[in-house]
Amino acid sequence: MPQNKYPVWNEGEYSYPAAYGFVPFLVPYLHEDDTVRPCVIICPGGGYHVVSPTEGELVAKAFLEKGFQTFVFTYTCNLLHLAPLKKQPLNDLSRAVRYVRKNASLFRVNPDQVAVCGFSAAGHLCATLAVHFEDAQEPDPAYAAVSNRPDAVVLSYPVITSGPFAHRDSFIALLGDDASEEELRYMSLETQVKENTPPCFLWQTATDELVPVENSAFMAQALKEKGIPFAYHVFTDGVHGLSVATEAWAQGCFGEPYTMEQTMNLVAAIKDGTLSVPADIRDQLLAQFDNPDGSAPELPEEQRPKANPEVAVWPALASAWLKKMLKAG
Repeated sequence: MPQNKYPVWNEGEYSYPAAYGFVPFLVPYLHEDDTVRPCVIICPGGGYHVVSPTEGELVAKAFLEKGFQTFVFTYTCNLLHLAPLKKQPLNDLSRAVRYVRKNASLFRVNPDQVAVCGFSAAGHLCATLAVHFEDAQEPDPAYAAVSNRPDAVVLSYPVITSGPFAHRDSFIALLGDDASEEELRYMSLETQVKENTPPCFLWQTATDELVPVENSAFMAQALKEKGIPFAYHVFTDGVHGLSVATEAWAQGCFGEPYTMEQTMNLVAAIKDGTLSVPADIRDQLLAQFDNPDGSAPELPEEQRPKANPEVAVWPALASAWLKKMLKAG
C-alpha cells in the first residue's frame, strides 16, 4: 500500500454497505520543492465496479511532469451490485475536492486551481460533480464551508448519457436495475449542464468499442449551448481504456494497485465467509482477483494492448489547456 494515504471521510461519516472496511482515500504525488502549484485529482475508471490501477499512478505522474501537484482518488464502487451507489461516488469526490482545498497548505496546492480528471465511468463521476456539485451531501460544517466546485474538468472517454448510447453496466452499478426515469435523466449529464458548470476538456477515440463516441460529443454540444469553455479531441482509432497510451501502459507498468482496495476487501470477505455469494461468482472473483496485489492476471502477449502514439499526446494537450483555464502560467 502507498505510504501516504489520506482517507477523505472521518469515522462515522461513511457507511456504504459493501465497503467491508474500505474508506475512499487520496494518494498524493507531489513535487519536493516548496512551490505552490495547481493540482489535478485523478479518478480511474472501472464501470463503477472497480477502480482500475491502469489509470492511476501513470496518469498522476504524467501530470506531475507537467508541473501539477497530483492525487489519485479511490472512490466507492459496486462490483457485485450489492447496493446501488446512487450519490455515494458524487459525495466521495465532492469531499475529496474539499479535502484538498482545506489542506492546500499541506499539499502546496493553490486552492483556486483544483481540477479533476476522470476516465470512463469516473469521467461520468467527474462530470457529475461538474454539473451537480451543489447537490453533494456534506455532513461536516468545516468542510461544507469549503467549495467543492472544480475549477476545471478533464473527461477521458467518459460515460455521459443514459440514453440510446449509454454504457448500461455503469448505470446499473450506479442506480440499480430499477432506476426511475427521473434518476436516469439526472445522471444523463448532457441534459444537466448549467451556466455554472466548470470548463471541460474531453477526449475519446472514434472507434471506442465500449463507450460510444457519442457520449463525449453530446457533452461537448451541451457545453457549447450553455457557453461553457471546452476543448474536444477525437482521435482516429483506439480501444476503450487507453489511459496514457504509452509503451509503459501497454507493458502493464501501472504502479502500485492500491486503487483495488475495496475489491480486495470484498474478495477477503467472500473467502472468510463474511459475505456469501453463489459458487460460480465466488470462483470467478477468486480467479480474477485473488492474488497478492489484487490485479487481474497477466494477459497473453497476443491479447495485450498496443501503445498508441497519436493518443499519447493527450496529457500534453490537457495540461496546456488546464494551465490556460486555471491561469497557471
